[in-house]
Amino acid sequence: MRKGFSVLMTACALLAPLAIGWAASDGAMKLRAENGLTEFKVPATLLSGNFVADEIDPRFVFGKVDDFVKSRSCATTWLIDENEKRRVEAQSNQTEPLEYTLYLEEDCPDKVAYYIFVDRSQARSAQWMEWRKQFHKSKAEPQYAAVDAALAEAGQKGFQVDAELRFVEIGGNLILKKTEEFVTDDLKLRPIYDLKAGKAAQQ
Repeated sequence: MRKGFSVLMTACALLAPLAIGWAASDGAMKLRAENGLTEFKVPATLLSGNFVADEIDPRFVFGKVDDFVKSRSCATTWLIDENEKRRVEAQSNQTEPLEYTLYLEEDCPDKVAYYIFVDRSQARSAQWMEWRKQFHKSKAEPQYAAVDAALAEAGQKGFQVDAELRFVEIGGNLILKKTEEFVTDDLKLRPIYDLKAGKAAQQ
C-alpha cells in the first residue's frame, strides 16, 4: 500500500509543474482584465474555415484557422469581449447574419500576443455584402464589390473564407504594418489561394 502511495505521489510531483504551465500567466490575466475579455468556445465552423488577413483589399486566402492556431509556439486561448459574448448569445437562435470579433491569445514567457479575428462562419457568403452595408451604407457596394466577387469565386473553387485576421497586437502594442504583410513576411505563413490571380497559390 505504501509503495503504491509513493508511486502516486511521485507522479503528482512530476505532473504539478505541467499543470501550472497550463494556467494563463499574470501578464495574460492582466490584459484580459484591462480589455474585458473572457474565455470563449469558438465554433467548429470557424476553426475548420480558411481566413483572409485584409478586409478591404485582400490578396490571399490562407489555410484553416485551426492550423494557424496549431502553428503558434506558445499556449493559446480563445477570448471574446464580455459584451460581444452577450450579443452573440442573444443572437444564437436568430437567422440574421452574424459577425463578431474574437481574440486568439498567445501567452509566451516574454510577451502576450493577440491575433484578432472576425468570425464570419455564422453568415452565408451571400450575406457578406449585407453585413458591410450595416456599417458602410452606400459606400459598401463600390468599396467591397470587387472583394465580394473574388471571395465568391474562391468559394466556388473550394476556398471558402469563414474568418478574417484583422489585427495583431504584441506586448500591448498594435502592429501598424498591414496585417496581410505581417502574416506573410513576419509569420512566414504561406497562402493557399491567390485572389488576384483567381487560382490556387503556388506552394
